[in-house]
Amino acid sequence: MTLATALRRIAQTGAALAVLTSPTPAPAADGPTEFPSSFRNQEIATNGTTLHVRVGGSGPAVVLLHGYGDTGDMWAPLAAGLAQHHTVIVPDLRGMGLSARAEAGFEKVNQAEDITGVMDALHADRAEVVAHDIGNMVAFALASRHGDRVTKLVLMDAPVPGVGPWEEILKNPLLWHFRFGGPDMERLVAGRERIYLDRFWNDFSANPANFPESSRAHYAQLYAAPGRMHAGFRQFAAFDQDAIDNRAWLAAHGKMRMPVLAIGGAASFGATMAAVMQAAAIDVQERVIAGSGHWLMEEQPAATSAAITTFLDPPPAQVSKEGVIPTALSLEQTQAMPQAGAGTGTSGVGGIHTVLLSGDPAKPGPYALEIHVPPNTAIAAHTHRDDRFATVISGTWYFGYGSNAADAANKPLTAGALYTEPAGAAHFAFTRAEGAVVRLTGVGPSDTVYVSAPAPR
Repeated sequence: MTLATALRRIAQTGAALAVLTSPTPAPAADGPTEFPSSFRNQEIATNGTTLHVRVGGSGPAVVLLHGYGDTGDMWAPLAAGLAQHHTVIVPDLRGMGLSARAEAGFEKVNQAEDITGVMDALHADRAEVVAHDIGNMVAFALASRHGDRVTKLVLMDAPVPGVGPWEEILKNPLLWHFRFGGPDMERLVAGRERIYLDRFWNDFSANPANFPESSRAHYAQLYAAPGRMHAGFRQFAAFDQDAIDNRAWLAAHGKMRMPVLAIGGAASFGATMAAVMQAAAIDVQERVIAGSGHWLMEEQPAATSAAITTFLDPPPAQVSKEGVIPTALSLEQTQAMPQAGAGTGTSGVGGIHTVLLSGDPAKPGPYALEIHVPPNTAIAAHTHRDDRFATVISGTWYFGYGSNAADAANKPLTAGALYTEPAGAAHFAFTRAEGAVVRLTGVGPSDTVYVSAPAPR
């Protein structure tokens, strides 16, 4: 699906990014789903403000960041399961939910420091981070600026300012609320918080009935508290600075390296969520949740929780009797495996490193390998005797079919792209300024036979 198609679908279905603001001191227990009784509530002073934080469980830390129209209460169903193997940390963002009122500091780079302060207070040196909506933007700032502290990242159904197709997304008329704010807007919404929020809960759901009334009443009460709508509007008002900050960081540092799971609601951002993150991370997995719009944890809590849990705690790889590993390895995992140079079924080009994941391409039977190709590397047109299936894991991979690269069209393929190398079909590939990692599977014995001069760079 192209970005244009995804944006048209968002406009047609009314399912896009929903972001709002405003809380009132109502205990989390009054919410639609309660956190387990083993969780405790803490008020943690951090970065010049105080955040309300729910903490429970034991084990490696995981931080859950909510978005607009929700508070940390949205994570209760997921937190209950994660607490069996994780220390679960669930803050309300700056100025929102039950956190302290705040007048400023809503730039996402600054809010990332709010979260590192919470992690420090709870002695969590590193954590997996799961986020939705505005939480995505804070989580991105956290993971990019503090990559040593974020081991895995899950972002759900919202763009990130300045990243990937941000400017195209801004053109969607359903996102009028991105520019809605200021004192007059606050006065217009005062006393009408439920009316304002219902608009988003209804328009951005696949089926509005799946956003429960108990949740609506709970969040409307929280957002009606003094200063909360102000905080929400300020979250959006910071987008321009957030975009400047993110573009500058990516230009200076390049893509993030931790594994990323990009989740979209089928009736909302869908696969566009992965397209956003492929512009900023080298190891991106995609999940689209059927039957859900933007409000994934309210509309499809079981399916969404399962996708997140499987990513954070994948089952151990099982090797079949044929020696094939059916579960996908992350880029981080394969980079830790032994690498070699040329071998059967590879191009033999100097500088390319090969990781053999399973089997042996020189022998009969299935095999899987990964090639790590440096920038400005060309692989001339060639053939293989076996049918092969390929997945681009990271970078940009220029691939084309034909016996002469100069006469054949090539296509730039980015992370997640799939293609085939049919037996006997000539094909070529190359990289430019960015290297690439490509995963290949086939049934050996394989070989490589060159048929033309080197491909252009």
